[in-house]
Amino acid sequence: MTTDRESASPALCRLQLGSELRQLRLAAGLKGAQVVKKLLWSPSKLTRLETGENTTVEPTDVMALCEIYGADPERRTVLLSYAKVTKTNRDWWLTAEYRSVLKPGLKAFLDLEATAEKALWCETAFVPGLLQTEPYIRAIHKRSDMEFTDEEISRVVTIRMTRQRLLVREEAPLRYIAVIDEAVLRRAVGTREVMREQLTHIAETVESRPNVRVQVMPFHAGATLSMNGTFGIFHFPERLGLKSLVYMENLADRWVKRDEADVKRFDNAIAELQAQAIGPDESLRMIKEASKEH
Repeated sequence: MTTDRESASPALCRLQLGSELRQLRLAAGLKGAQVVKKLLWSPSKLTRLETGENTTVEPTDVMALCEIYGADPERRTVLLSYAKVTKTNRDWWLTAEYRSVLKPGLKAFLDLEATAEKALWCETAFVPGLLQTEPYIRAIHKRSDMEFTDEEISRVVTIRMTRQRLLVREEAPLRYIAVIDEAVLRRAVGTREVMREQLTHIAETVESRPNVRVQVMPFHAGATLSMNGTFGIFHFPERLGLKSLVYMENLADRWVKRDEADVKRFDNAIAELQAQAIGPDESLRMIKEASKEH
């Protein structure tokens, strides 16, 4: 018989395992430096384990940590089952087909997105990824600094379009709330036809999916926190015991902020942005009007 853990996604198991290992370390009153010194590990190895960044987790590493932390037999069994899933299963985005276009930071992002129950997004330059159409994705990556080949662009398209299944999955579809700058609607990415199709797609998604909400930050709002750049906040199901995280990116890098004070700061920022942006109904009208203008 397959247990719930054995049927869970590797992404979920990596995050859950990392969270529980960190909790065990803190409960044992140990600092990371003390642990890595005992095991002769590099500091980054323990960090990757606790943040769920490793693609696979060695059961022997988990056992070594459990021994140091004094974990009881039942807890050890649970943690080893998580490690087993990471060794025997693969998330779809970790297959060889997508390796050439998947940066380490993007892998971590996909782990978070696939496990979250709610995502809040602030976007100033592009249509958010989960709402992009195929032609829009292609237009973006043809101007990318990455210099993708046509074949690699096709892989990027497949990754992004597959991610969008999160919004329509039968069991607990992702609750997706996005605040986008008016510039996203006005900037011509690709041809006028590409933009019309893209904005129409956003409007149709919002109207058909109650779990998706989009608000527009109009130009007349003046200076807002959205001018500080793109960021996303992921909230996870309470039963998992995973704390909310902030994801940020720029041209050079992608990173995750886990500190509770930082997460609270960004949660407050997205709440302020939602209050400053025009409401969902008015935003929908603006999106439809912008589509016609293109």
